[in-house]
Amino acid sequence: MAFDFDKIIDRTGTYSIKYGEAAKRGKPADALPMWVADMDFQTPPCVVDALTREVQHGIFGYSDTNDAYFTSVAGWFARRFNWAVEPQWLVKTPGIVTALHIAVRGLTNRGDAVIIQTPVYYPFTEAVESTGRRLVVNPLVETDGYYTIDFADFERKIADNAVKMFILCSPHNPVGRVWTRAELEKLGEICLRHGVIVVSDEIHEDFVYAGHTHTVFASLSPELRDITVTCTAPSKTFNLAGLMISNIFIANHDLRRAFKAEYERFGLSQLGVMGLVACKAAYDGGEAWLGELLTYLSGNMDYLAQFVGEHLPHIKVRKPEGTYLAWLDCRALGLDARELDDFFARKAKLWLDGGTMFGTGGDGYQRINVACPRSVLEDAMARLSAAL
Repeated sequence: MAFDFDKIIDRTGTYSIKYGEAAKRGKPADALPMWVADMDFQTPPCVVDALTREVQHGIFGYSDTNDAYFTSVAGWFARRFNWAVEPQWLVKTPGIVTALHIAVRGLTNRGDAVIIQTPVYYPFTEAVESTGRRLVVNPLVETDGYYTIDFADFERKIADNAVKMFILCSPHNPVGRVWTRAELEKLGEICLRHGVIVVSDEIHEDFVYAGHTHTVFASLSPELRDITVTCTAPSKTFNLAGLMISNIFIANHDLRRAFKAEYERFGLSQLGVMGLVACKAAYDGGEAWLGELLTYLSGNMDYLAQFVGEHLPHIKVRKPEGTYLAWLDCRALGLDARELDDFFARKAKLWLDGGTMFGTGGDGYQRINVACPRSVLEDAMARLSAAL
């Protein structure tokens, strides 16, 4: 490989919440952190070079994007997903979680119902409940580690609760599904039939493994494009979360106007120049790096699945179709949620994300982040094996 993903990089003392907050969050100092979804790999050299030039320029005033920025972003989605976007659709936010809150507050009213599919990324729940909306849950159906959608339950709950919004996770975090075109079309048909706005979180769209294809939800039809807020960001793909940049696409003029009005009520202004510079550089020059990264991550997933299958009979894991997060089924250990978290943190010395935070269907699971050098993953499996 042209890029070294085996290199161990010391992240202590760098304001990293992944490595610097064990005591604050009640975890042992010697627990190996494999929880929050950022990677232990340096961003591509093209991004480092662009940021270095910006630093050397030495002026960091109020900043905004130009046509060249949009061309870079639009080019990425056209090349990788065959999705054509228009400049007027773009609204930039500091992050997708911010965009979720803006969308819920700006496009629904207090007391309205919003549906999600659990177990799912926990800020979905927070964005609904913290804004005075009603949470409606359509649990995914698990069979031997593979998750599917209960479409009948999805439509019934939309109808029974007069649901106004659906927050879609695609690819899905934490269960690792890359939804097929047919699955997405069926979800879309139901939402169109009942007048439901779709907020599609597609932050993991670049992490899709062989045999699977990510389909942008809004690209399915003009009708679906017209009801969708598409949330994208370079932050997961290129490890840029700390630079606070997301690109939100809203084709419908009325939805976009309402979203922007709520954005203004948040009091948010221009984004930081470093995030804008990093995003453009990554989309212009980071594709080769990403290709090698995907090969490396697929190898990590293969190693994890093989090790668990051969050495950890009380734990099950299925290689995900997408994301760099694996969903460990620990139900056979017979531990409740607190005991399971305690076992991993204090006996195995591993800091993972407990399944219950992802809502219904998460009890008995742990989420592990494998975006790390292989030697770190080997250390983690050795710790877990010894603890068991």
